[in-house]
Amino acid sequence: MKSSMRSRLEQLAHRLVELDALLAEPEIASDMNRFRKLSRERAEIEPVVESFKAYVAAEADLHAAQDMLSDPEMKELGEEEIELAGSRIELLEDELKVLLLPRDPDDDRNVFLEIRAGTGGDESALFSSDLLRMYVRYAEARRWRVEYVSENVSELGGYKEVIVHIEGEGVYGRLKFESGAHRVQRVPETETQGRVHTSACTVAVLPEAEARADVQINSNDLRIDTFRASGAGGQHINKTDSAVRITHLPTGLVVECQDDRSQHRNKDKAMQVLVARLNDRQRQQEHAQEAAERKSLIGSGDRSERIRTYNFPQGRVTDHRINLTLYKLAQILDGDLAEITDALLAEHQAEQLAALALD
Repeated sequence: MKSSMRSRLEQLAHRLVELDALLAEPEIASDMNRFRKLSRERAEIEPVVESFKAYVAAEADLHAAQDMLSDPEMKELGEEEIELAGSRIELLEDELKVLLLPRDPDDDRNVFLEIRAGTGGDESALFSSDLLRMYVRYAEARRWRVEYVSENVSELGGYKEVIVHIEGEGVYGRLKFESGAHRVQRVPETETQGRVHTSACTVAVLPEAEARADVQINSNDLRIDTFRASGAGGQHINKTDSAVRITHLPTGLVVECQDDRSQHRNKDKAMQVLVARLNDRQRQQEHAQEAAERKSLIGSGDRSERIRTYNFPQGRVTDHRINLTLYKLAQILDGDLAEITDALLAEHQAEQLAALALD
């Protein structure tokens, strides 16, 4: 292990002891904001320190086994123990390298998930509802909370556009690789010739901005319109102008929200989505200046990029960024996304490790 890596691990071990002492202090326990911040830091550090402890123990086992070699009666056992300890040290060092990778500061944030129908008309809108159901089921399995923010329903029951807020532990870290163009190949119910049609939807996963707002918005840059909200097919029509449309004049971004009967709450939700979109826009601009990062297929966030194909006739899903094909379409659309998200995360970590090795 490199001395710089061991030094970093020893610092984290000392920091864990400090955090335990701080969290035991009464004044910290009475300050909930600081208590939560320190608890979050401890939760991040603990698995690294535990792995480091296991690494140090494996080193001790190796040294003890090496001492056996001088005893003829213990030599054979010592050689076996050296091999076992060496393999464990190698595995733990690889694990520690991954644990020490720079974390995306947004990984723990909640997200706004936006799905928009693209090419394919009504079939694309129907597919957008399939994607939404997939993400909602995935969120439920991970005990995340899903709240509808805005929806624009098509005539056949799909979504021209839908936005949901997903709240929970590590949401953005798990869903950030979902941004991009999702393509579906299937025979539409209206197709009399049995021909397979191709359509697409775009997905955007935007980390929620902090309460203090990462992007400062000048009120003079906003045009806020109110109008009467109506449900799909005119199921209900408010008698008050509760729906809100916010236009950010410098960028032309428009956000509508009408799911709540309160104009105030609709305005608040719309502002949250607008800030998240502006943050995402700023992030994309920053990434565009970093050529090396932009070459990475994973996490590029380029929503013009086709990232995944869902082929119904063959029952397969293919993620084009990592050449992963799974013949379990029904399960994936039912929310069984773990195999895909785990593979994307592993590939991303491998790219980070490769980049560090070049430094």
